[in-house]
Amino acid sequence: MTHRPGHGHGEGPGAAAARLTGRPVGGARRLSGTLAEVALDGGQMVMVKRGDDPRAVQAEAAGLRWLGDAAAVRVPAVHGHDRRWLVTDRVLTGRPSGEAAVRFGRELAALHAARAPAFGAPPPGGPKDAYIGLAPMRNIPGTDWPRWYAEHRVLPYLRQAVDDGTIRHAEAAVVERFVERLPELSGPAEPPARLHGDLWNGNVLWGADGHVWLIDPAAHGGHRETDLAMLHLFGCPHLDEVLDGYQHAAPLADGWADRIGLHQLFPLLVHAVLFGRSYAEQALGVARAALTG
Repeated sequence: MTHRPGHGHGEGPGAAAARLTGRPVGGARRLSGTLAEVALDGGQMVMVKRGDDPRAVQAEAAGLRWLGDAAAVRVPAVHGHDRRWLVTDRVLTGRPSGEAAVRFGRELAALHAARAPAFGAPPPGGPKDAYIGLAPMRNIPGTDWPRWYAEHRVLPYLRQAVDDGTIRHAEAAVVERFVERLPELSGPAEPPARLHGDLWNGNVLWGADGHVWLIDPAAHGGHRETDLAMLHLFGCPHLDEVLDGYQHAAPLADGWADRIGLHQLFPLLVHAVLFGRSYAEQALGVARAALTG
């Protein structure tokens, strides 16, 4: 179902699901302050998510559709959205397995191979001013990955962290030196990949159907190693098997493992802005290691 105008803030998730899907609702169960599980007439279960910023809802809906259009990874179908609410399929979860992990690696490689028009390109219908988690993220297209990564993924969050006092001015110099050396550190040039964009373990669901499902994307065009670096950052079950599946389908460029920290600098700086000093120290450590390695 396509975009519809938003209704008042007093609307609950059940009413929003009924309005956006055009189907009667049998019941709703809140899972958090922003997320609810709703039973549609006939027994189908959907997830209903409330967003405080219309751009965040629009970006998530557009991202799910763009990832789904690649017919590679599994993502929940979007059943409707407006400026405040998003209704998607519910994913029944099961246990992680090595077999599912290998399959997921192959599917992630196929997603990346579906490409994007440019680095920083937003999904069709997605806003330029989007989000990664709770942090604003601008999708500004570029053709040169090192320059684009520096200007639109590293430096904005470094400046914010310095302004907030999370990173001291003197410490910021190490990240700035890292940025200057990005062209030589970033490895062989690659075409823009279609990224999930926020591929930490919490957004990877091991489905009861034996497949991996991806939720909550910050989808955009980027370097494929960025998605893999984020899987490494916060851990992922059967990660070695995921990488085996990926490498079999689409081998990574030589030296990719040495560049993991380079790609982790972006999410670490985002976390420094959102959650404070411990992530700032990790980001600074990554930049120092890249410069001395």
